[in-house]
Amino acid sequence: MPQKADLSSLDITRRRLMEAGIGTAVGTAVTTLAGPVAAQAISRESTGLTVRLKVNGTEHDLALDPRTTLLDALREHLHLTGSKKGCDHGQCGACTALVNGRRINSCLTLAVMHAGDEVTTIEGLGTPEKLHPMQAAFVKHDGYQCGYCTPGQICSAVAVLQEIEAGIPSYVTEDLTAAPQRTEAELRERMSGNICRCGAYSNIVEAITEVAGRPA
Repeated sequence: MPQKADLSSLDITRRRLMEAGIGTAVGTAVTTLAGPVAAQAISRESTGLTVRLKVNGTEHDLALDPRTTLLDALREHLHLTGSKKGCDHGQCGACTALVNGRRINSCLTLAVMHAGDEVTTIEGLGTPEKLHPMQAAFVKHDGYQCGYCTPGQICSAVAVLQEIEAGIPSYVTEDLTAAPQRTEAELRERMSGNICRCGAYSNIVEAITEVAGRPA
């Protein structure tokens, strides 16, 4: 009759078993979702993960819980508070940042998924002494009131013009065989994911229109 193994000497607890399982799962997820390049910028430490993020042209090694969103990494760890935490559900656009030139809702993505990517926040677009053209246009056309949603709107607006330039269609693009135009309908549709709680939508469109090179 086989003898039962004596497990009394093994220092195994439920918590340790769960931690080991989570660590393996996170490592697999990072390699699969973020790719091999990003995986090289992530190392596992006893206290969590060390993630190398390149934000506004500067690299940062951050010790993060693998569940940390990119938004929380920017705000809580790098103290870049321009990106706002509004709905935390990807519905208001206040957290919009640029990743490799494309706009994303930073509250809906994990920081570990963007190791090695180029992340740009409103702080990286311009400074009070040298405003980005879109920032200057928002000031000129009073495209903000309380200013809470403005950083996300400006980041989104910069990406909108890049999308049109790249020929990426939107829901209101009528001819998919032709290049999208910088019409008011296109701008309004593409900016629809960025809510302005103060209702400065017309002024925002005027600001984007000026930067696009069309008369406001």
